[in-house]
Amino acid sequence: MSESKLPSKIDHLVGQRLRWRRRELRLTQEQLGEKLGLTFQQVQKYEKGVNRISAGRLYELSTVLDVPVLYFYEGAEDYLALPNGSLNEDSEPAAPLPLMDQEAMELLSAFQKIEDEELRKTLLATIKAAAAVRQSNS
Repeated sequence: MSESKLPSKIDHLVGQRLRWRRRELRLTQEQLGEKLGLTFQQVQKYEKGVNRISAGRLYELSTVLDVPVLYFYEGAEDYLALPNGSLNEDSEPAAPLPLMDQEAMELLSAFQKIEDEELRKTLLATIKAAAAVRQSNS
């Protein structure tokens, strides 16, 4: 397989965003697969970034998951800037994305529903400040 056909960091990011959204909607891999005419194994490969997602399939996913296509690329600039950008032997990102638990997904879901941009910025600043205080106390 040529190097250009191998999954890249962006494929891993798109896969993680797919997993986050599927979990946010409380869908199993099997349920999502049924909606797309895929096996749960194929959904699993997409989520792990093992298989690349074509543009057409990404559009289908965005429709089924009720998000814009750009949702899958949110945070790409920051993620691609992480050190150790190459893939290791296990086809996992060298610097993995944080895994989201149910509480984090609920927080993200609620945050995305806030339409007031200033309120969102204020809340984000508050959360970042709280995290910074926690880190400095560690």
